[in-house]
Amino acid sequence: MAKISVCAECFFTDLPFEKRIEKIAGIGYKYIEFWHPEGTFDGKCVDFAQAKDAKSLKKAAKDNGIAINDFAFGAWDGSIGGNAANDKDHAKYFEQIQKMLDFANAIGCKKGIILSGMAQKNMSKDKMLANLMKAYIKAVKLAEKAKITLVIEPLNSLVDHAGYFFDGTEEAAKIIRKINSPNLKLLYDVYHMQIMQGNIIDFIEKNIDIIGHFHSAGVPGRAELFDTEVNYPAIVKRIDELGYKGCFGLEYFPKLDHTKSLKKTLKYLS
Repeated sequence: MAKISVCAECFFTDLPFEKRIEKIAGIGYKYIEFWHPEGTFDGKCVDFAQAKDAKSLKKAAKDNGIAINDFAFGAWDGSIGGNAANDKDHAKYFEQIQKMLDFANAIGCKKGIILSGMAQKNMSKDKMLANLMKAYIKAVKLAEKAKITLVIEPLNSLVDHAGYFFDGTEEAAKIIRKINSPNLKLLYDVYHMQIMQGNIIDFIEKNIDIIGHFHSAGVPGRAELFDTEVNYPAIVKRIDELGYKGCFGLEYFPKLDHTKSLKKTLKYLS
């Protein structure tokens, strides 16, 4: 079975982040991921008074036998790190990328999530794509030097992220194939792309060579994976058959008790 990673932002939100790692490890998971080093999700919003400390984060992971698989290098809307689709934000964007690469190496993490940011008013699609290509080429060069893999994440614009530019996989996949670096892959979020496109397994089969990470949540509702319209065991089985060696990430907001939810999800995907 694919390695399963847990987005620790979404679980045990009443606990400090290091304690969340301990709880997740105790349930039987070996991999975690998170959103922003600059803050921690408290169940309602990202609390920037709870910034993550690299040393304590690395220690908590090591003490609990956990590997940190990935984290977000910026905010989806550009509020952290700027919008890559806007060339006026590029200086800020590159500064953020380098800062996050340094943080990743400090905690022993080898993968980072990058995003397109918002569609820019009064800017053509072609111009935004050119800006993204320019931004990603330089970001990949920085990532290659740091020995980190970047994964581009498309998000849905219908339910959760109105105005987000990469709300489908087509343009992101084109850019990844054009740049053609082992340090640039696609983050395929099943939840987001079921809302926007469907044809999940078909897309995965045709693009597994450029997929570097997966995210998941129940559709509709973004809660547990079971009892929703997506057949997640079939997806996990297929990516195993295709030889995928990375993590399959759980990024959902549980309706059940968090411990029971994670235990049931692990069993469901096994």
